[in-house]
Amino acid sequence: MMMRKNFLLVCLLVGTLGLKAQDPHFSQFFASPLTLNPAFTGKFNGQWRVAANHRDQWPSIPKAYVTTSASIDFPILKNVIPEGDVFGIGLSGLSDASASNALKLNYGSASISYHKAIDENGYNTIGAGFQATYSSMNLDLSKLTFEDELQQNGFVQGTSAEYLRPFQNPSYFDLNAGILFSGSTNGLNNYYLGVSAYHINKPKVSFLQDNWNLTSRVTVHAGGYLPVGDMLNVNLSAIHQIQNKTSETVLGAALAINANRSDENPTNVYIGSWMRVKDAIIPYVGLEFGGLRIGATYDINISDLKSASGNRGGSEFSLIYIMNRTVAKGIPCPKF
Repeated sequence: MMMRKNFLLVCLLVGTLGLKAQDPHFSQFFASPLTLNPAFTGKFNGQWRVAANHRDQWPSIPKAYVTTSASIDFPILKNVIPEGDVFGIGLSGLSDASASNALKLNYGSASISYHKAIDENGYNTIGAGFQATYSSMNLDLSKLTFEDELQQNGFVQGTSAEYLRPFQNPSYFDLNAGILFSGSTNGLNNYYLGVSAYHINKPKVSFLQDNWNLTSRVTVHAGGYLPVGDMLNVNLSAIHQIQNKTSETVLGAALAINANRSDENPTNVYIGSWMRVKDAIIPYVGLEFGGLRIGATYDINISDLKSASGNRGGSEFSLIYIMNRTVAKGIPCPKF
């Protein structure tokens, strides 16, 4: 009985340690601005922006990891701050459920950023953003099955409960920050480079009385878009992030085709692919019209996990809507 108790505690602790090894993440990181860098807050052409993302990872294991996020942000005080500067605020939320909803992580965030123009045209800006997050974690023991619950007549739920006390569903406050440089040579193209850090305060989290510090996640990202013809744009983006002793590198590009050949209200069709190094190929298709962009990807697993996953890394969908998007590239903003 003592061996079983120790086994259960070790498994739970390992799972708790795993929480600080990897944050929820999206293959379409470029379509989830406020989970990538708080400095993206308000940095777009338009009045306000709504973004939503949904990811189902490893569908060969039912509901292994299901992640959903939504955000809204907008620039403020346009008539007060200097021309070319951007002052933005935003709200975002994220829900991450794993093991058929046995473990749920919920995040609610408020962010702020300021970007300063460093040339008279406002083509080049540098800015910083900050984000405060309240997080809660919930582990539903009734949806878990343990070794000692296997009896002669099948599983008898609840026999492991005595080993999991004292038990708590923790919550904590988190601090995130980032910087972002965005530039253009002529007002028609854009390139950007940013660095962000999440869990700066390294909050203490644990399902038991032991306290484990959530490891900071540091992200470096870059991208841009470049016209290659009257009706074609190339969009590129890349990311490298490190948390605990794990790292991830994703890079790729998409071609935007102006399907209706309109400059004022274009309908763009996106075709491209990203790659998570040593893990997955990520084909991407998207459609953009009237300020709305919809994107879809599917991770094709190429790592050693492909035997278990059947090459099915996961599906992901994104949506971004920008109200009253500015067609003219007066102040180019990051897009991918």
